[in-house]
Formats: sequence, structure tokens, C-alpha cells
Amino acid sequence: MESRYKLNFELVPDSCWYSNLRTLLPPGGWDVLRKRAYARAGGRCMICGASTARLEAHEQWEYDEQNCVQKLTNIIAVCHACHSVIHIGRTQLTGGERAACEHFMKVNGCSYAEYRKALGEANADHARRNRVAEWKLDLSLLPEFLSGK
Repeated sequence: MESRYKLNFELVPDSCWYSNLRTLLPPGGWDVLRKRAYARAGGRCMICGASTARLEAHEQWEYDEQNCVQKLTNIIAVCHACHSVIHIGRTQLTGGERAACEHFMKVNGCSYAEYRKALGEANADHARRNRVAEWKLDLSLLPEFLSGK
């Protein structure tokens, strides 16, 4: 599903928490991938374009709910502010929602009402995806990322 926003919430189904590339790859594998994402970004957030000395790597996933497949689609480098929006659930738990809300509205040029609507839609997607008991992992694009292409 294509979003109308440049910066989006990416709520991972609860059963997929802690099943990320850092834990799945052999030692050093995640470092290779994140450094390649940083190099592609050239010191700028790949979402908002902000120049920053400290980028964070983010795995992007798509979900095939009919076949229960979680597929890796990209690894991007983002600023901390964008990463806080992407992982809004964690951000809310750590008390950073206000700053994340402001960043979402600024990057997307939208109102608070639009922020709340987008968050509601993301939460509905999350609740629906949580009804899948077990997701199969599709890492078929991983060799592409490891080869640096």
C-alpha cells in the first residue's frame, strides 16, 4: 500500500519484534549492511534529507497478510528524528511522542489531525497484522544488500 506521506509509521507485528537483521546475521553482517546504507545516504537522512553526523540504519519490510510473509524490502539510513517517527510505539513508551509528532507534521507538511489519522491507520494495520500467528521471513533481497548493488 502506497502512502501519501514521505515519512510513515512502520509498526512491526508483535510476533516479529527482536527478529531483525542484527540478530539474524552472523557477527559483523549487520555492520556491513548499515555502513553501506550510510554510504548511499551521503550524510543525509534518506527520508527528510537533513544533514546529520549520526545516521541510523532502518530495515523496511512489507507484509503479505494472505500468505503470512514479512519481506525485507530495503535498508535505509535515517536521522534520529525520522527513526523516532517510524518506530512511534517505542517512541511513545520513552516519552518522545510530542517531538515525533512535530517532526512528522514538518516533514509531511500536514496538520495534527492528519498526524492522528495516519497514526490511527497505522495502529489498525498493526492490530490486523497481529492476528497472524507466525510470519514467514523473506530475506530474498539480502544478497543484493550484501553485495552492495
